[in-house]
Amino acid sequence: MDEPPSTRIAGELRERIRSGELAQGDRVPSTRDITRQWGVAMATATKVLSALRDEGLVRAVPGVGTVVAGPDTEPVRRRATGLRAGEDGGLVLDRIVRHGIAIADAEGLAAVSMRRVGAELGAATMSLYRHVADKDDLVTRMIDVAFGEVGALPDPPPSGWRAQVEAAAHDLWATFRRHPWLAAALSFTRPQPTVAGMAYSDRVLTALEELRLDAVTAFSAHLIVFDHVRGAATSLEPERQAEADTGVTGDEWMDTRGPELRATMATRDLPVLVRTMDELMTDGYDHDLDALFATGLTWLLDGLERRLAG
Repeated sequence: MDEPPSTRIAGELRERIRSGELAQGDRVPSTRDITRQWGVAMATATKVLSALRDEGLVRAVPGVGTVVAGPDTEPVRRRATGLRAGEDGGLVLDRIVRHGIAIADAEGLAAVSMRRVGAELGAATMSLYRHVADKDDLVTRMIDVAFGEVGALPDPPPSGWRAQVEAAAHDLWATFRRHPWLAAALSFTRPQPTVAGMAYSDRVLTALEELRLDAVTAFSAHLIVFDHVRGAATSLEPERQAEADTGVTGDEWMDTRGPELRATMATRDLPVLVRTMDELMTDGYDHDLDALFATGLTWLLDGLERRLAG
C-alpha cells in the first residue's frame, strides 16, 4: 500500500534536515509552500509540519515561521512547562490560548490545531478538551485575548468624539499588525461573543455619545469605522506570507509586474485606467498598507463628521 502523501513529504523534509541541507535555524517550507510544491491540500501540509514538530525537528518562531530546531531544543517547551508527553500537569487555559496565538502569529491561523497546541505544550490532545470545547472555542478565546490588546479609552481621553474614534481605530490597527491572522478570524456579520470585542464597541460608542445620535445611527457609525480597519487589515497576513514565500515586497512585485499589467490593459479600451497607471508608473506609487489605512480613515471620518455633526 502506498504511503500517505503527508508521510512521504515529511520523509523528504526529514532527510533534508538530517543531511544538513536545511540547517539549524533555517526556515522550512510553510504550509502554503508545501501545497504549492507538492500539489497537496492544506490539511496534508499541516500534517507534514505537525509530524516534524512532534519529532522535535522543527519549531515555530513568532514573526518568522517554522524553522529547523537545534539538537538541544527538543523538547524545549516540555522542559519549560515541566510536563512529560501525555500529561497535562499544570496545563491551564491561558497557556493553551496564548500558545495558539503564538502559532497563529508565526504561521497563520490555519496552522493552529488542538493536536499541534497539545504536542508543543507536551500534553495529550484530549487533555486540552478539559479546558476548551473544540478548535472554534480555542480560536474565539484567542480572538478575545488578542483583541484585548486594543485597550480602553485613555484617561484623560483626547478632546472631541472624532479624536477618540480615530485613536480607537489606530489602536485596533496596531493590534491587527501584531496579529495578522486576527482580522480574517473576526466575523463582521456573525461576531464572536468576546468580552474584549464588546469593550472596544463600548469605547467607540462612548466617544460618539457627544453627538447625541440615536442607537441605530451610532451603532452604524461604529460598524462602518470598524469594518474599514478590519477590511484593510485582511491584507496583512496574505502580504506577509507572500513576502516570506517570495522574498519580494509588494512594491518590488508591482515594479516587476508593471509591464505585464500595462500589456493586459492594452487589450481593452480602458483609457482612464491606462492614463492613470502611466502616471503612477512614471511618478511612482507607494502601495503601503499603513498609509492606505490612515488615509482611508481620515477620508471616512471627514464624511462622518460632515454628516453626523450636522
